[in-house]
Amino acid sequence: MAVITVKDLSKNFKVKEKEKGLKGSIKSIIKPKYNIIKAVKNISFSIEKGEMVAFIGPNGAGKSTSIKMMTGILFPDKGEIDILGLNPEKDRKKLAYSIGCVFGQKEQLWTHLTPYDNFKFFGAIYDIPEKQVEKKIDEFRELFELDEFINTPVRNLSLGQRIRCEIVASLIHEPKVLFLDEPTIGLDPVVKDKIRTLIKRMNKEYKTTVILTSHDISDIEKLCKRVIIVNKGQIVLDDTMDNLKYHYLNKKIIDAKMKEKVNLEDQHGITILKDKDYNLKLEVDLKKTSISEAINLLNTDNIIDINISNVPLEQIISNIYKDGDK
Repeated sequence: MAVITVKDLSKNFKVKEKEKGLKGSIKSIIKPKYNIIKAVKNISFSIEKGEMVAFIGPNGAGKSTSIKMMTGILFPDKGEIDILGLNPEKDRKKLAYSIGCVFGQKEQLWTHLTPYDNFKFFGAIYDIPEKQVEKKIDEFRELFELDEFINTPVRNLSLGQRIRCEIVASLIHEPKVLFLDEPTIGLDPVVKDKIRTLIKRMNKEYKTTVILTSHDISDIEKLCKRVIIVNKGQIVLDDTMDNLKYHYLNKKIIDAKMKEKVNLEDQHGITILKDKDYNLKLEVDLKKTSISEAINLLNTDNIIDINISNVPLEQIISNIYKDGDK
C-alpha cells in the first residue's frame, strides 16, 4: 500500500534578474525583469509503507523543493500529492500530526532546555497525554541510548548526541512518515555508523516510512533498498540499491601519501587520477580488480597515510546521464 503518491508534480520560481552598473540597478528597480526557474518538472513516484527510500541529487537538483511540497511548506504549480490520504496543500495541519522531519543542518530543539524537557514540550504541542509521552520517552531513551545526556542542556551536547535527540523529538508523536535531510552531516565515521544503526532499528521496530536525502553515499548504501535520483528538476533514476551498486557504485577512490615516489601506469581496473610528488589518487574498478590488489601495487611499507572513499555522487549522476545518451 502506497503511503506517498506524487503525480506530475511541477514547481517554478520567479527570480529577479540582476543588471550590472548603476543604470542597470535603477532600471531593475523601476522595471524589473524576471527569469523563470523550473525547479521541479513533472515528477511522479510512489512509496510503500515501511520503505526506506533515498531521494538524492546534486545541489539545485530539485529534491529540497520536492520535499517541501510533500511536507506542505511549498505548494505545487501543477500536479498531485497524496501523503497518507492527505493533500499537503489543503490538509497541512492534519499532515503535521502524521509526519516528522529531521534536518541535519537546522536545529528544532530548544538549546537551553534538556532533551527530556524538549520531548515533553513536543508532546504537548501534539496534544499527547502526559503518561503516553513518558512512555514514549522511556522507549526512545533505551533505543537511542540517551540516559547519559537526557538531562543535559542541548547546547552542551555533541553534534552526534544532538542528532539522536532531533530524531527522537521527531518521533514523539509516532509519525508514519519521516523525512531525514542529511542526518549524518558533519559527524565522524563512528558516530555516523551509530546514527545509521539507530535509524534502521527505528524503521524495523516502528515500520516508519523513511525518505532520506544525503550526499553521503555510505548513508544510502547502508540504509536504503531503493534510490530515486533527481537532477535538473527531473527523476533520472528510480531503481533498487542493488542495481545502483552493480552499475554505478562499483568503483572506489584511493588517496595515498607515500614515503617514496611510486611510478605507476594505468592498468587493468586501476586508473591514475593524480600522481604528484608523494601523493597518489587512484580509481579502482571493483568489477575488474580488488582494493587489496591496488594497495599491494603501492607497497604497504611505503604508505604513510591512505583513505578509501566512494566516487562522488555528482560523478555517479553524470555517469547515469552518459549511459542514458548512448
